[in-house]
Amino acid sequence: MPVAASTAESLQLDEYEGKVVMLDFWASWCVPCRRSFPWMNEMQQNYADRGLVVIAVNLDNNSDDAAKFLQAYPARFKILYDTDKKLAREFEVQAMPTSYLIGRDGKVADMHLGFKVRQQHEYEAAIRKALEQN
Repeated sequence: MPVAASTAESLQLDEYEGKVVMLDFWASWCVPCRRSFPWMNEMQQNYADRGLVVIAVNLDNNSDDAAKFLQAYPARFKILYDTDKKLAREFEVQAMPTSYLIGRDGKVADMHLGFKVRQQHEYEAAIRKALEQN
């Protein structure tokens, strides 16, 4: 899947009604993000046919930093750029990365701060649970 990049202002979550959206806020300097991107690629690949959409929102001030990160850690999901941090404020992002799992009903079903490899099974279980909800 090619990476689509646009600004966070273009995000309309209602476009994803009926889908489960993993909305992940990240930055190039974020060490845990280096581990979360391969995992999010895997989740997108494994669950897209069941309705999962992964969207990663970059919070870097310099888009060149984000581009370098994406060269090293390619994304097979949608990338948005929140240069004015409006979306980050709306979601009250406090750590990097911060991930929100938004259910098919448009409500936040789960959220986690940071990314811990040893908790990947818990994150995936939350995705599976959200996908099973109608």
